[in-house]
Formats: sequence, structure tokens, C-alpha cells
Amino acid sequence: MEIGTGLFTCQRRPDDDRSMSEIYDEMLTLGRAIDDSGLDSAWVSEHHFADDGYLSATMPTLGALAAETETIELGTCIALAPLYDGVRLAEDAATVDLLADGRLTLGLAIGSNPTEFEEFGVPREERVERMADTTDLLRAAWSDGSLDYDAEFHDVSPEANVTPKPDGDIPVMYGGSAKPAVRRAARVADAWCAPSALSIGGVRKRVEDIRNVREEEEIDGDFDIYVLQHGFVGDSKEEAWEQMKEGYLYIQRRYAEIFSGETVEELDDERKQELREQAIFGTPEQVIDQLEEYREALGDDIHFVFRTYHPGIGTDRMVECVERLGDEVVPHFE
Repeated sequence: MEIGTGLFTCQRRPDDDRSMSEIYDEMLTLGRAIDDSGLDSAWVSEHHFADDGYLSATMPTLGALAAETETIELGTCIALAPLYDGVRLAEDAATVDLLADGRLTLGLAIGSNPTEFEEFGVPREERVERMADTTDLLRAAWSDGSLDYDAEFHDVSPEANVTPKPDGDIPVMYGGSAKPAVRRAARVADAWCAPSALSIGGVRKRVEDIRNVREEEEIDGDFDIYVLQHGFVGDSKEEAWEQMKEGYLYIQRRYAEIFSGETVEELDDERKQELREQAIFGTPEQVIDQLEEYREALGDDIHFVFRTYHPGIGTDRMVECVERLGDEVVPHFE
């Protein structure tokens, strides 16, 4: 089992008096800590028009992380594919991959927030088709020579030669939990990421579906499974929860707004309890025990993305958590 962390969102909570520059500096500090810790990956997330400054520019951010790190995999979890110009995304992703010496994984999803689609002028009902077209365009752009691809949603000539080219293949990872999304990943992508809302049983069911689809349709090639879950490492279960709680519940409230397009003033007590039960936190030994449940259900060949970045809880606190993950959790799974 490989273990990574993130997801960097660079949100500024209302009670945080830091500048956005300081929050981005915090992200780079954490990126260096992750690279030094023995963890396997670091990830950024994407949303737009958020009053708390939720990270919107994934490629520049990953370029900065590429310059600050040497060994870890870097990726988007998730880039909102329908909102991009496919050619620019191909150029930017190839550039990041070159800067990172082949360490980029490009995670894509169809998106859901109505405001984002409206402001970008993209019909929300076209999002599935747009992501498929973007994926095909990316792979054509990264191949040698001209595109040789007639894009449906991008006004670019098939004779155009998009540069730079990456030195090797850039893996494309799809997100989503609905059956059509999971099967789309199995057929089209190089990897799938299980969202944090899924139970272990829910992840296992979808992984089995992916493997069945690829076997039945005789799809060759490697296919990677990533699993996403929030959590934290501390000296006790209660301490770890208290350290992560405010940032974790804040981001979950904001997600409720992003996904619904409506204001959510406060999460109710039932939802807060559900989120606590869903997260993985505690001493290194307790975290190992919970991660072992995933390994038992899914096998050892998975990449667990442990979300330890919770806005506004303190840089030093998050660095210490990353270091403890690397020193006290990762060695158990090597």
C-alpha cells in the first residue's frame, strides 16, 4: 500500500487573519515536509469563485510543488475537466510533468457546482461528453506529431502539433462514485479514485466492478486504485480529533455548499457525527489498524490518499502529522 496526503485547497477560514500569500507558503512548506517524510504523493484540489479562496489554479500550483519536491507523485484530485480548454490543459500538464521529471498524475472529474458551469459558460448537461472529449484530446496532444484528432468541444485543427510533449505517459485518473462514472473510469482512464464518502464496502464493490469490466471487455494495461479519506495522527484518538475537527468540519460545510449551490450555515449534529465516524484519526497504531481494514478489503496494491490538510488548523500541527505518518505509519506498509 502506498500512502499520500493533501488535498491542498488553500482556503482561508473567516477566523484566519493570514494573507493568501501566507496560506500558499504554508502549502509549499507542507509539500517539502511530505517529500522529506517518506510519503508517496501530494495532491491539490480545485473549485472556483469561492469567497474563502479555494484553490482554483491547479497547474501553476503543481508547478510550484514540482520545484519544491524531488520524489513524490504530484496530482490533481480532482481537476474539473469540462471547465478547461483541452489544448491549454494538455500544454500545462505536460509542462508540470516535465518540471516534475515525470511525477504527475492528472485526476479528472465532470464537476457538479451549478455556479461554476454558469460562470464558465459551459452547459452543465454536456459535462460527461466534455470530459470524454478532453481526455481523448489530452492523449492525442501528448502523442508524437500532430493531434490527428477531431475534437468535438475544442476548436483546434487535427493538424496542430501541441507542445511540449511529456517524456513519458501521464496517467489519467477519474473520480466519481456512481456506477456509470466508475465504469467510465474502468474503460477510459488509467486509474480511479474512491471519494471519501464511500464506505470500505462501497469502495470494494466498485473496485470489483472495475476489474470485471476490464476483464469482460478485455482491456489491457495497468489500472491503479486510489482511495481518499480524511484523518489525522496525534497522541490519542481524542487529541487527533480535536486537532483536525475545526478545519475538517469547515471544509465539509463548504463542500455541502459547493455541491448543492446553496448556502449552508451549519452542519447538523447528525452530519457532524457521521463525518467523525467516517474519518481515520488517532495514534499511529490506531491509524494503522484502520488502514489495515482497507488493505484487507482491497488488497495491498492501492494508493491511500490520507487527507491531513484541514484549513486553518496550523502549519506546525499539519507538518507534525505528516512527519508522524512518514515515521510511524508508512513503515508498517512497506
